[in-house]
Amino acid sequence: MPAPAGVRLSSWRRWSLWGLLGALVLALLVTVVYLAARYEASVAQGDVERDAADALSDIRSALTRNVQELQALQAGQRDRERWLAAADQLLRAHREFVRLEWRGPDLELRAEADSPYRNPAFARFGRANSLPEVQQACTAARRISSHAYARSHFVPQADGLGLELMELCLPQVEVGRLMGFIVATYSLSDLLATQIGPQMGRSQEISFTEADGTRLAMHGLARRGQRVFSAQQLLDLPGSTMVLRMDSWRHAEPDLFPNVMTALVTVMSIALVTVLFLLGHDTRRRLRVEEDLADALAFRKAMEDSLVTGLRARDLQGRTTYVNPAFCQMVGFTSDELLGQGSPAPYWPPELAEDYRKRQEVRLAGHAVPPRDGFESVFMRKDGTRFPVLIIEAPLINAQGLQTGWMSAVLDISEQRRVEELSRASQERLQATARLATVGEMASLLSHELNQPLAAIASYANGSMNLLQQAPAPASDLRVAMARIAEQADRAGRVIKSVHDFVRRRDQAREALAPQALVDAILPLVNLQARKLGVRVDVRVAGGLPRVLCDRTMVEQVLLNLARNAMQAMDEAHVPAPRLVIQAQASPLTEAGKRWLEFSVADCGPGIAPEVRSRLFTPFFTTKEEGMGLGLSLCRTVVEQHGGQLVYEDNVPQGTIFRFTLPAQKP
Repeated sequence: MPAPAGVRLSSWRRWSLWGLLGALVLALLVTVVYLAARYEASVAQGDVERDAADALSDIRSALTRNVQELQALQAGQRDRERWLAAADQLLRAHREFVRLEWRGPDLELRAEADSPYRNPAFARFGRANSLPEVQQACTAARRISSHAYARSHFVPQADGLGLELMELCLPQVEVGRLMGFIVATYSLSDLLATQIGPQMGRSQEISFTEADGTRLAMHGLARRGQRVFSAQQLLDLPGSTMVLRMDSWRHAEPDLFPNVMTALVTVMSIALVTVLFLLGHDTRRRLRVEEDLADALAFRKAMEDSLVTGLRARDLQGRTTYVNPAFCQMVGFTSDELLGQGSPAPYWPPELAEDYRKRQEVRLAGHAVPPRDGFESVFMRKDGTRFPVLIIEAPLINAQGLQTGWMSAVLDISEQRRVEELSRASQERLQATARLATVGEMASLLSHELNQPLAAIASYANGSMNLLQQAPAPASDLRVAMARIAEQADRAGRVIKSVHDFVRRRDQAREALAPQALVDAILPLVNLQARKLGVRVDVRVAGGLPRVLCDRTMVEQVLLNLARNAMQAMDEAHVPAPRLVIQAQASPLTEAGKRWLEFSVADCGPGIAPEVRSRLFTPFFTTKEEGMGLGLSLCRTVVEQHGGQLVYEDNVPQGTIFRFTLPAQKP
């Protein structure tokens, strides 16, 4: 409903009066501050001008004293050595002098002395470049029969910088006759440094400038970016005129309140408006705070009621001071039944109550810090059923930073335990399935690997039949053939026994074998196929190698399979001079200090095509017309069961190298 017109008019008048009062107070405050700033600025400017006048007076006095000392230098000094000694003493007493010269009536140089505090000022370009200034000063001195100065001039130095110098000339007159001149060369920067006090140099910048403002020399440090007060004084010397400029940042920013009365008026003016404004504002703010607090309490209560996590607070005596509805629902007790209860708590199982009481005493005494990831326990519902819980506790800190108790978050992990049991049972079934798959893989290995000893037996049997057709049959050759047949039959038996032991879940027997023994065991079969295909076989087994821990049958089958694959690849590619290299060597120690042996089989065949590399170890993938695609896959399985790794790389300049590692026996 809109407010009446009279109420709106009264409100408008009230706010208009408040606005007018605020504007008057603001205008008064601005005027006071402005006048105070103007006053302090005028005081600061007056201080700078006074300091500039004092500095000018000091410089004038110093120049006058220097002239008197120079006059004393020329009085009675006819001997050059005595003049140099007196000049050196004078240079040591006055750092502003750069050079002293004794010249004749025609300005010819009779003696000179340079300041011991710096390198000779005219060492780089010589004195001839500054002779015009000397002539100017001495001409003026002769004309006025007194000392005279020349205009300052700049002399570069060897360090890349330079000096602004000023020449002073004193005529030497005896009985009305000109006997010569004393020429003193001033350094303007040193003149400022020696005649201006150190305190003034720290707070102000003093410089010599020309009439147009060109800076000649400077002393002190200027603070940039702030208000600067400047003062200028004219330094009128015989024959030369300069300006002494002083820039002060000592009063760069005038104080806002230069005196107590201004501060008092300002504070009272601000307080007059502020107090009345705060009276009305405080009431509105309190109402808003109370509304916000009520909303926050309602919001927190809604959050606590919606949580599925149980919340419990206990004081330092172990009494329950707060529980949320989720905790009450979890244990089956109401909040009235739980609040104020100490130990034993109603939800503690009686058989565990004593252990829980001791654990609570240790926790409340502060001797044990609860783990951040919580700890598991067992609670009891009101009906007596037990259930596992996960408790996460943290100190309860009040607004003053003091601990008043402990806050606990309680999670019912009954469902989690049930899911873990189901997951464990499922994992066992998956392991059984994986073992069955492995059994199938080993059955494929059995059928694949038995082809090799059976083929060797057939080859030796055919050779024996051929020998028997001869008359008489060579007995030694027959014995060798029969031994080879027996050896391959024994190999076939070992392959079957290895798979049989795996199916019965036995640990495969691993023995410590010399690397040379593993290579020698497969050489007869490798050489048999190598002679048929015309392949040259090189065996390189390093000496002093440690024994290797492995399943002898399986590792021999890996070596034999890799060697046969290499010879078949070279035969299919019709390599002109096929060569097979079987090598065994030690691998570097790992970070854990474990030792490994590396076996490699290298050929000079066509290599592995890029489209085949990604599927090389895939089961049942083969590039041979009659291949099963299980050889390399099963070789890698055998090597990985020993903890090693089977890899391949290109052989330079042609071919492929297969490498695999096996654990070595500890020394």
